[in-house]
Amino acid sequence: MGWLRDETGLDKSDANFVPLTPLSHLRRAAALFPDKTAIVDGPRRFSYAAYYARASQLASALTGAGVTSGDVVATILPNILAQAEAHWGVPATGAVLNTINTRLDVDTVAYIFGHGGAKIALVDTAFLGLAEAALERMEGDGPRLIEVNDPNSGLPATGRHTEYEAFLAEDNAGGDAGFSWHMPEDEWESLALNYTSGTTGRPKGVVYSHRGAYLHTLGLALDWGLNRDTVYLTIVPLFHCNNWIHTWSIPAVGGTVVCCRDITPKSIYDAIADEGVTNFGGAPIVLNLIVNAPDEVRRDFDHIVKVYTAGAPPPAAVLAGIEPLGFSVTQT
Repeated sequence: MGWLRDETGLDKSDANFVPLTPLSHLRRAAALFPDKTAIVDGPRRFSYAAYYARASQLASALTGAGVTSGDVVATILPNILAQAEAHWGVPATGAVLNTINTRLDVDTVAYIFGHGGAKIALVDTAFLGLAEAALERMEGDGPRLIEVNDPNSGLPATGRHTEYEAFLAEDNAGGDAGFSWHMPEDEWESLALNYTSGTTGRPKGVVYSHRGAYLHTLGLALDWGLNRDTVYLTIVPLFHCNNWIHTWSIPAVGGTVVCCRDITPKSIYDAIADEGVTNFGGAPIVLNLIVNAPDEVRRDFDHIVKVYTAGAPPPAAVLAGIEPLGFSVTQT
């Protein structure tokens, strides 16, 4: 192989190198499995073609609103369709996604808005007051707020800000389902910005690269044995390490994501029984909810549900109680 030292023309090119990014998973899935169910949000179901189109509309609308490569777009959202779409539509503009913990106080949200420099924030109606109060605490300009009025929340839109669906349909260069995604030129480019919480002092920002997230998605798929029959329930908050990367992982295999806005024993059992959920992640407190669920919300199901748990050691009694119910638990 010594002759290679004198060879030329072996640098990176389109023929031998493509920067790694999880964005490629959804684009590929939309091409290979256009009619397969990609995501379920309450009564709403979207195919991979529709999911990709909506993410493209979001990217187009954000671009029309002035978002460019390197900007930050924040979200204050539960595990709903818009939050999942933001994981694709925001980086598809070249911008960085900043998912903010919905449980933070006003001062902390104001700090993250300022420190992260978000240009736009997608905010659920339930948390709009929090975001507005945070803007009032800021010394400089804060992000433009887009209200996400989730039909599953039961809350009426406030009308104080542009609503998410209207934003996707805006005519000023927005709403283009054929929007050309901005794929990273360098796989080390920033994909997501997350902040620590529950610690002393100010939150610390942690950046995910396109490369790091992509490799994580493949590692998860291999370790968990994900495939096209996988039906994943979003219990881990998408603001917590981006749902442990699961939202980016499932399209890699053409599986289905089921959104879970409210984490209750009933919502979990219903999703398993009605949607055939095969996988989810959650802290030990979630396992405890399942084990101690009242009889009236428990549902029968005929398959094993794989569970990742992390964040704290699960009590032995909880592990002993949940596995006979049909759950296979892995502690990470």
